[in-house]
Amino acid sequence: MGESERPTRVRPRHRMVDRVAAILEAVARSDGLSLTEIARRLDAPVSSAQGLVNGLVATGYLDERGRVYQLGVAPYFINLLAGRPAVHRVGHDDLLALHAETGNTAVVAVAVGADVVYLDHCSTEPRTAYLAERFIRRQLIRTSTGWLLLADWEQRDLWAYLETLGPEDSDRVERFLGAMDKIRSGGVLVLPGAAENPDLDGIAVPVRERGRVVAAVGVVGPRSALVPHQDEIADALRRHAAIWHARG
Repeated sequence: MGESERPTRVRPRHRMVDRVAAILEAVARSDGLSLTEIARRLDAPVSSAQGLVNGLVATGYLDERGRVYQLGVAPYFINLLAGRPAVHRVGHDDLLALHAETGNTAVVAVAVGADVVYLDHCSTEPRTAYLAERFIRRQLIRTSTGWLLLADWEQRDLWAYLETLGPEDSDRVERFLGAMDKIRSGGVLVLPGAAENPDLDGIAVPVRERGRVVAAVGVVGPRSALVPHQDEIADALRRHAAIWHARG
């Protein structure tokens, strides 16, 4: 038998992978689906769909708001690794402008599951550059941008996440809960003291798309550099955020 006459080998399918792919595509083609609607699309019992949906929410592939499921950040994160942007409103030039105005590192961060990842940065500080360029995951509770992202989570998911944290984070949890209402109403988070290194801190502002907080932009650096200029930095973030959100 010649090369062209050899039978084509069909790649085997996997039932669970097919269902996960079907869920992601169905949600991506909609403005959000309920669990019942997802189960109907799968032609599967709600109980079967629930386990898959829970796993996709836990890993950041789906986002649940008011019992409606939309795509989470993780698919965009994979696109980023492939060279496609996850956040459309904020570009690298915006971070360059923030860095030039504040004199400190500017980052854009997203939540991927229970972690925060810097998608882009403008900095001459090696550690931040390494975190951003290698897409290193960090715990949400241990960064200022992470606090801002957490404050937008649904209560059920937020409580579940906080319950996974150990005693070493108990003080951060208490301070975060005490600040949560202010974070939600104020729009800018100033120097929460979340970082593992007490000499580092940040000031952050949310990035909203379609009514959701999809990312946070932060100005981060040594507390000694941020504290004397915290009001000016917060004002700069507010001004720049107004420009991003006016882009539509």
